[in-house]
Formats: sequence, C-alpha cells, structure tokens
Amino acid sequence: MTGAFPVLQRGERLPTGIDYLPADPEHVLWGRLPCAGDRPVASVAPGERIVVDTVSHEGILDDQGSDPVAFFGRYGVAGDQVLQDAVEITARGRRVAGDGPHVVTGPIAVAGARPGDLLAVRTERLEMRAPYGVISTRHGRGVLAADPELGGAYHTFCSVTAGPGGRWQGSLPTRHDAEPGDGPRVSFPLAPFLGIVGVATDTPGRVNSVPPGPHGGNVDIRLLTPGATLFLPVQVPEALLYVGDPHYAQGNGEVALTAFEAPLRAELSVDLLPRELVAEELGGVRGPFAAGHGLLVPTGLDADLNEALRRCVRNAVGLLSAVSGLDERQGYLYLSAAADFQISQAVDEVAGVHGELRVADFALDGVPGPVARRILERAR
Repeated sequence: MTGAFPVLQRGERLPTGIDYLPADPEHVLWGRLPCAGDRPVASVAPGERIVVDTVSHEGILDDQGSDPVAFFGRYGVAGDQVLQDAVEITARGRRVAGDGPHVVTGPIAVAGARPGDLLAVRTERLEMRAPYGVISTRHGRGVLAADPELGGAYHTFCSVTAGPGGRWQGSLPTRHDAEPGDGPRVSFPLAPFLGIVGVATDTPGRVNSVPPGPHGGNVDIRLLTPGATLFLPVQVPEALLYVGDPHYAQGNGEVALTAFEAPLRAELSVDLLPRELVAEELGGVRGPFAAGHGLLVPTGLDADLNEALRRCVRNAVGLLSAVSGLDERQGYLYLSAAADFQISQAVDEVAGVHGELRVADFALDGVPGPVARRILERAR
C-alpha cells in the first residue's frame, strides 16, 4: 500500500524547544488508567507545552492476533510502515484479560497541581502518525449489538486519502466483504482528536480505561480538536495527566463501538485554575467540561443515558451562571431555546452527553470572576 504520507515513527520530525514523551512501553499503560501513587514518566509546568506520542489499540489486540505487522500486512501495509512503538508495546504484552483496550501515554506530573484545582489541557496541534486505521464493533458493546445482522465482531480497514482542496479524508470500501483495494469506496472528512484525556484517580488501584468519569478519561468528545481546552478536576497531587485513544474522525454517539482509530502525535499546553477560586465560581459544576471553537461544552456522565443528559443540563446551568450572569432559571430556559445537547458516546459502559453553548450569545462585559474569564478566553 502506498500511503498518503509517510508514517511518523518515534522521535521523527520533532519541534524544537518542547519536551517530548514517546509512547515507549515504559511510558504507557495498556487497559488501565493512572491512579494515586503512580510515578510520573514526564513533567510539565503550568504555562508550558509538551509533545506526546499516542498509539491506537486497533491492530494490536489479542483478538486481532497480537501482531500489528501481520494484521496491517493483510491490507497491504509494509512492515516498515507499521509504528515501531506499537510493535514493541504489543511484544511486551502488559495488558491483562478484562482490562480496557486503550493504550494511554503518561502519567505526566503537572507542577503545583493540587486536588480541587482545575487542570486546563489545551490541544495545540495534532499530527497523524499513519495514513491508515480501523473502525470496529465487538464485545457486544455497539448500540446494535443485539441485532442479528449488525451485531457480532467485525472491522473495516480505513485509508487516509487526499480529498477536495487537498484536505485529508477517510476512505473505506462500500462492501464489508471487499478485498483490499477492490470495489467502490465511500469517503468522509477527518477531524482528529484524542478520545482519552484525563487525570489520575484518587484510588488505590488503576481503574479500567473504558468508562469515563470525574477524572475525564475516555470522554470521546469530538469537539476536542486543536484549539479546544478540556478542564479536568484534579484528583491527586501533580494531577498525573495522560492521553490516548487517538481518533481521526468520530460521529457523535460512536454507535458501532469505535471511531476511526489511528495514532496521533499531540502538542498540548497546560494551565491551572486554583481550587479556592474554582470552588467559589464553579461550585455547582461537576465533572469535566470543555471550551473552544466559540463554544462552552459541559458534560454529563452516567450508565443511564437519560441521567447523563440530566447531569449535563444541570452542569450547563451552573456553567452559564458562572460565566454569563444568567440566574439559574433564566439559564435553564435559555438552554431549551438556544443550546444543543449531543450524545458524545453510548458504548463505553458510562454514557456521555455534552452540551454546545455559543459564547457569542452572552454579553461578556462584567464577567463575575477570574476563573470565568479564563474559561471564556479558551472558548473564543
């Protein structure tokens, strides 16, 4: 297979003057997330940037043969076009049966972070590391897992190709039984983002990588493209940030189970909002939320999708109150008339809903506090 661009192997084409964390086996966890007591593998100070490599789990899992060179070779990918860090991670075999599928890079210590602070993680830049990836359904976890025709375990190989205007797009065959390279194809636009961005849990053991929670983790919000900031409530000293589950494209809901899963290099910047001001200004907001692309993005998480929606609306009311001056009743009515609520994903044990609130709707003069001002700065 001739790729749309060369693979981006570990250590290649790095920017100068920024610390770099490769996805070496000793720098990742597979299937579990960092927790209290884990030792960081890198560090960053508020206001600084770090470049982090991520590896997709697709092509390396045991039900795919635990051999990414062989797996992708079936689709015409030459061995030297498979990421070496993915090969090494697979060879170490550190994932335990029952763990999640995701490979996460980290944890990264954030100097001075304290429980109760808000960690602001901004995606500055993302670079695709391979011109191919996978979409799959399996483990009885897609929305239609019980459907006799659409349930089961299967996947499709996706290529990255040049589309109109030279923009990259995803491409897959129209028939599931097509041989590699044969038959008509369907194409769709790419919008890469990290499905997992989180902080360590305040637990004695590492939690499964699949369900998202107050720590963030597998939130799968497709709006977290470059220019967006995810705000995470710090759970443990130094936060212990990690990232993973890289996507090239995802539809809201992620209904089959996975998105277009493929590896990314991420350039991230971090900031801290102190817990004293956070408690004063955002005391009613629970869990992670985001800002960027002209939007405020509250979240709601629960195993029950209806409850996830209720939690998201409640968090949206609190966020509006903090940043716009709307009292809660007016905010609730505003949301009904002017905001959208989307299913982030419905397949990760804990469902996710996120809101989309336009910052341009609010009069920003006299924003009540410094935390609100910093959030709004990230939203524009």
